[in-house]
Amino acid sequence: MVRTEVDDRVWTLTFDRPEVRNAFTESTARELVEALEAAADDDARAAVLTGEGKAFSAGGDLEAMRDRDETPAEAYERVQETLNAVVEAILTAPFPVVAKVNGDAVGAGTNVAAACDFVVAAERARFGEVFVNVGLVPDSGGTVLLPRLVGLRRAKELAMTGRMFDADEALEMELVNDVVGSAELDDAVAELLDTLASKPTETLALIKHGLHENLGRPFRDGLDREANLQVQAYATESHAEGVDAFLDGRSPRFE
Repeated sequence: MVRTEVDDRVWTLTFDRPEVRNAFTESTARELVEALEAAADDDARAAVLTGEGKAFSAGGDLEAMRDRDETPAEAYERVQETLNAVVEAILTAPFPVVAKVNGDAVGAGTNVAAACDFVVAAERARFGEVFVNVGLVPDSGGTVLLPRLVGLRRAKELAMTGRMFDADEALEMELVNDVVGSAELDDAVAELLDTLASKPTETLALIKHGLHENLGRPFRDGLDREANLQVQAYATESHAEGVDAFLDGRSPRFE
């Protein structure tokens, strides 16, 4: 279950199954995708993903895995429509997505957080690519995003050993942006959201699009895509306001 709260165009999406440490199910994934799409339709300026209780998400629901009976084709379709759809929705959302990791983010929880644009973690949080421990490969974008974030050799080590690691190590390997005490987590995320609110959301969306789409592209293709995005930025009211504010010696007032 995903609980949705909206305040000043910030959508907070909370994984709300604390009795099972917010383990992911198909319905959780579908609800998260629907919520992110609704936020985009509602002109949100940011979204925050977090968990109810002591965990962000314990990853896949093992009870559901044990009861699952499907063909390979059905399994492929399920993964595409749930876990893959979640990562795509986060990566393509036209606003920043912030993971507020209040506790353990394990398996799919690690990788959903990794897909977010910013990750602020409580010092008590733990992470782990634990898929190998139940005979699976990293999903939820793990094989795509993890080596890009932490490097290929570290990604292999994490994925092949399935070991847990704490928030400080996640910070050291640049899997998260910041680690704070649990009591300071809300304030740290609020401060980040205030900073993002002072920037033009449409420009943040173009920046996000350019960075994601150019990963791994030949540099000439990347430069061409970058030029096209900049042309779009030139035409925005945010650009005009930013230039006027700078020349007038005042702070910009972005809508």
